[in-house]
Amino acid sequence: MKTSTKIKSFLIVFLLAVFAVITARHFIGLHFQKKFSVRPAPGIIIKTAEKSLFYKSVETFGTALAQSSKTYRIKKEDIVGNFNIDGRFVKKGEIIAALKDNEKIIADFSGKLGKREIAQGVLGSESLIITLDDLKKIIIDIKVPESYVGILKKGLKAEISSNTLKKIFKGKIESLSSRIDPSTRSILARVVVNNANYKIIPGQLMTVKIIYDEINQIGVPESAVTIQGKKAFVYIVRGEIAEKRDVVLGKRNFGKVSVLSGIDLGDKVIVEGISKVRDKSKVKVIKILD
Repeated sequence: MKTSTKIKSFLIVFLLAVFAVITARHFIGLHFQKKFSVRPAPGIIIKTAEKSLFYKSVETFGTALAQSSKTYRIKKEDIVGNFNIDGRFVKKGEIIAALKDNEKIIADFSGKLGKREIAQGVLGSESLIITLDDLKKIIIDIKVPESYVGILKKGLKAEISSNTLKKIFKGKIESLSSRIDPSTRSILARVVVNNANYKIIPGQLMTVKIIYDEINQIGVPESAVTIQGKKAFVYIVRGEIAEKRDVVLGKRNFGKVSVLSGIDLGDKVIVEGISKVRDKSKVKVIKILD
């Protein structure tokens, strides 16, 4: 009888010990699960999906020329009175220089004057060559590869720039050649550029970008798009929850990519912090880009 009681007591103590161990392990597991698995929502930066202008372009080079130019050659000894040329602007009909015997050099059009000395030893080196350039508009003749003939037409927009001028000038195609040059397999196009501030100087080498296939589409920064194989997706934010959206992409311009389908105008798209985001996860918006 005593032996049986001892065995029962041992079994009860043993079971209680096992229960205590299991209970302790359960609560310790819950403690560490709560401590380490619950993390704060990742901070993200978002931007509202809006329409942007996207286009294709072809880039080439050309030399800037004045819309109208004329040269006047006069002898130095024939000049009468003060003779101011360099950097001078004249109007049509204004006197450029007064000469002997009541002769005058008259401006044929409004423009900017310049002067070119003839090198010593050259026949007629006692003369001056005066230049008159109409700089309000600049023309640039460019050669465009034959493969773009199908898209070129009068009136297409052009963006003109150079390494020395930190500005983009606006222009357009004024005319196209009726033939393709068989030696270069290119077609000649003339671009007219607005130069009302006279920044472009004749003779400058300019970069000309012809714009075509313009379209307004929903666009997002390229940083918002993740590409995996043949698929692309973005994350949008609704409330505090991130949602994964598969998207179809179009053109790319200026760090943006057009989205043909998958998101709507006005959606809040995550552009930074994507690596920490998962579909249906909670996020914290720390900044909204303009």
